[in-house]
Amino acid sequence: MNQFVPKLFDCMKNYSKKQFAADFVSGIIVAIIALPLSIALALASGVGPEEGIYTAIFAGFVISFLGGSNVQIAGPTAAFATIVAGIVAKNGMDGLVVATIMAGIILVVMGFLKFGNLIRFIPYTITTGFTFGIAVTILVGQIKDFLGLTFKTSPIETMDKIKACIESIDTFNYQALIVGVVALAILIIWPRFKALEKIPASLIAVIVTVVMVKLGMKVKTIGDLYTISNKLPGLTVPHVSLEMIKNLTPDAFTIAILAGIESLLSCVVSDGMIGSRHKPNQELVAQGAGNIVSALFGGIPATGAIARTAANVKNGGRTPVAGMVHSITLLLILVVLMPYAAWIPMPCIAAILFQVAYNMSGWREMLNLLKHSPKSDILVLLVTCIFTIVFDLVVAIGVGIVLAALLFLNRMANVTEIKSWKYIGEGIDEHNDPEAIRLKEVPKNTVVYEIIGPMFFAAADKFVDIELGADVKVLVIRMRGVPAMDVTALRSLKNIYTLCKKRGITLVLSHVQDQPKSVMEHADFINLVGKENFCKNIDASLERAREIVEMA
Repeated sequence: MNQFVPKLFDCMKNYSKKQFAADFVSGIIVAIIALPLSIALALASGVGPEEGIYTAIFAGFVISFLGGSNVQIAGPTAAFATIVAGIVAKNGMDGLVVATIMAGIILVVMGFLKFGNLIRFIPYTITTGFTFGIAVTILVGQIKDFLGLTFKTSPIETMDKIKACIESIDTFNYQALIVGVVALAILIIWPRFKALEKIPASLIAVIVTVVMVKLGMKVKTIGDLYTISNKLPGLTVPHVSLEMIKNLTPDAFTIAILAGIESLLSCVVSDGMIGSRHKPNQELVAQGAGNIVSALFGGIPATGAIARTAANVKNGGRTPVAGMVHSITLLLILVVLMPYAAWIPMPCIAAILFQVAYNMSGWREMLNLLKHSPKSDILVLLVTCIFTIVFDLVVAIGVGIVLAALLFLNRMANVTEIKSWKYIGEGIDEHNDPEAIRLKEVPKNTVVYEIIGPMFFAAADKFVDIELGADVKVLVIRMRGVPAMDVTALRSLKNIYTLCKKRGITLVLSHVQDQPKSVMEHADFINLVGKENFCKNIDASLERAREIVEMA
């Protein structure tokens, strides 16, 4: 399987009319589901409704065409809402276009460097923490429209939005609340009817609430706040400066990492649903290309959407053709029906985003981790979540990764230990394990230490535990339990060698594994110590020590 050949080309080898019919129907259904979601997520991101549709059309088509998954459906997702809103507020649409293009380039590079499998090294506590935090920020951001409040300012940060809601509570519109509650009730209750589940609940909520407004409910609609256009976008050429690129680099990396995580997570979920296997590196390349095209044609950041991908699978989509049909269908809807989107009430959009926030929050998993995880993991989880809510996603991911790395290093350092041992008896049976550490006879004037665990900078200070008495002629360090070492640990080992040389002590190393041995070879440490003092096992090391003591 060529990892850089799009899945579409693989699927075409055995494609049939029957599968095309299934993909065609599924693509249309998914497009109907994606329409209100794309509009709602665009508004939550601080841009106009058209930008959400543009994203689903252009990014969705490119990612399906070039992607590494059979059934991935891409478009705007809730994960980007807060970061996109922040970029737009601080740098305008030009800033968003530049950040999205930069993120796309980063994703393409990540794909060609085969980073697809490395995404899994981001701790689960961090992804859970910032996902829950994003859900909270989306929920808070929709309180205004759900209650029909009128803000005096245009707050960006979540805490500022909470403060504005409290200060503006006297502008509460009960009719907006009624419309929002009706929409939310439809979103919750409609899917419970199995016979009606193929008709998206969000579409029904939009239709019902539009009728309520037409019958006289006094609430704000999309048309009251935005100018709706059914024109296709032209090529967007942003104004770019080195200062802008410098300022947007952290945001671009955050968008790229989020897009990578969410798209590959969606691929893993869909693989389990259809018994397939995605190409992670090709998927990253496709995500990068999709985001670049989306930005150039008026869209916002995009990634694989788990809910829409699952709906595609559920409705019979099995190849990337379904995703391409979904995008073409949205294009036709944009041209023909987009002006009618002006009728959609804002409380209905808020209700749709409430459900999106609930579904993405993973609150059950959050509670499970808080109950059953070690304290260090809980700390990472809570810090990432709180920083996402109080500050922003860029800060939250950075702090979360640094904190998780520090705690991991501390755990690894605690695993590494250095201990000495000596002869305590005769009649030893070593037949089961010739390398066993128990009950070996240590020659006179020899001390043996064993290192267990990785030797790296966080554990380098443990070498001070090695004590050398005045009568010691040979120091044997057993390294069978050392799977890896870094240059900091090697420097500590060199310090021990230097000390031994000053005191006339010979350093002997036992059973050095491949990775540590490679590090020593590159640093010429083996020649420094002497190849004859590198022994294959503990028996050979003790015999070498005996020879040195007898020669002294």
